[in-house]
Amino acid sequence: MRTTAPLVALLAASALVLTGCTGGGSSGADQKSTLTVLTPSSTFLIDPASSQNLATTSLSFLDRRLTTWDVKKGQDAKVVPDLATSTGTAGDDGKTWTYTLKDGLKFSDGSPITSESIKYGIERSFSDQLQGGLSYHKTLLEGGSDYKGPFDGESLDSIETPDAKTIVFHLNKAFGDWPWIASMPAFSPVKESNGNPATYKKAPITSGPYKVQSIKDGTSVTLVRNKYWSKATDSVRTAEADQVVFQESQNQNTVVQNLVNDTGSFKTAFGAQYLGASDLAAVNGNPSAKSRLATSQAGPIQYLAINTRRGDLQQLKVRQALEYAVDKKAYLVASGGSNAGAYASTLITPGIAGRQDYDLYPAPESGDVAKAKSLLSSAGVTGLKLTLLTQNDAASLAEAQAIQQGLKRAGITVTLKTEDVDSFSTDVAKSNPDFDLALSSWQPDFPSANANISPLFDSSQIGNGNFNLSQYANKDVDTAIAAAQAEVDQTKAQAQWAAIDKRIMQDAPIVPLTYAKNSFLHGSGVGNFFIPSFPAYPDYMTLTIEQ
Repeated sequence: MRTTAPLVALLAASALVLTGCTGGGSSGADQKSTLTVLTPSSTFLIDPASSQNLATTSLSFLDRRLTTWDVKKGQDAKVVPDLATSTGTAGDDGKTWTYTLKDGLKFSDGSPITSESIKYGIERSFSDQLQGGLSYHKTLLEGGSDYKGPFDGESLDSIETPDAKTIVFHLNKAFGDWPWIASMPAFSPVKESNGNPATYKKAPITSGPYKVQSIKDGTSVTLVRNKYWSKATDSVRTAEADQVVFQESQNQNTVVQNLVNDTGSFKTAFGAQYLGASDLAAVNGNPSAKSRLATSQAGPIQYLAINTRRGDLQQLKVRQALEYAVDKKAYLVASGGSNAGAYASTLITPGIAGRQDYDLYPAPESGDVAKAKSLLSSAGVTGLKLTLLTQNDAASLAEAQAIQQGLKRAGITVTLKTEDVDSFSTDVAKSNPDFDLALSSWQPDFPSANANISPLFDSSQIGNGNFNLSQYANKDVDTAIAAAQAEVDQTKAQAQWAAIDKRIMQDAPIVPLTYAKNSFLHGSGVGNFFIPSFPAYPDYMTLTIEQ
């Protein structure tokens, strides 16, 4: 997913569950069990067609999808059936995917969930009235590039529903990761009578274990049980809390302090935003709070993008010089130290199946200045001057200054160009951007190397708001990416992606800096709070509250 902006947006709404209750019923207690989620976001993006929500976070409590993720501590994430009976049956060498729905599926109004409602939910995502959602399926489905949604009565013929329980997808190319695509928000069923974008976000008819009771814009969203949800059809969600209340527009400092104090309702609450360096200092100074801190393994990649089409940076030796000149130690310190990340050398992030660890540019943590100078001399480049684009917040500026000082040691002069988050997000993704270097980060939208590599290094992803920030174009790499995407056998595909990873790094289009770690704080009444290998966020679907 795009992480040039803070990762907070991904956690705009999340939910926990209470142990000891049965799905679809009451806890049997006089007082309803309530979990409070504290989020800085002022908006809960309820419409799945507009959401980039991960399968393990907020919308999974309101919406089910054809598939979902099964994440466990210390294990790679797996794609598993959700509404469907399997993760999909491939045909036509991976260009056709067929799903059969489980028996007894119902919406929160008691009506049956059908293949047609899933087709309609996907079709809605093509409308200009619903923007911002993940769009992988839009480029993969036949006819998707010309389709404008169902609100003018048009249907997308590449999605077939031969009966109420069967749905068939016809793709314009083989795509072995389609089971992961089917876990994205747009694959949630939507009733046509409830599909108006203007009204859906106020009164959605849901398919998950909860439904919306009330929405107070910018203040709170309250979810209560969907009595028609059946645990018998859902192998992943426990959904044992009676209600979940999202408290929005929360000040992060106040959230951390309340959770550190751990009194009253904050005992059964957690913060939806990962902690920054100052937050971690406050938590680590309190033994009780420190015991309630969960820190992820190394995950999302933080990197320095090198504009491979600019001046001397077109030379491989110059880019390789940057690999050695960067002071990763200083960058990590500026980022918050070992609590904030671990040193990176590959493109595929930890927690992705098939990842191979390697380092084509071995050097001390602070870099190898002599090696960098030697490469620049060999390239005939002296007095190299570069512009580094970064965001203007204090944390980003500190990280950029660490890069600036590291490169200065090799005789490279770096001028910082700082922008607010919106301007940065626009300018960094232009077709002909005005920068030499840019600091960015990337959390894949699904746990496959495909989602690591293709968006950042396929030449089709240059400019137009896409995220090949290095302007990197290599025909051989493009061909290899296409072959790996088409491979249905995931063991074979993983080996292909690992080889592509190394091939790209031979061209040095980025400097991998760190794999970020995210830390979250919860109250003492919240149990089973862990962060899986992927994603670098807690799995809110299986947490408990300990009375």
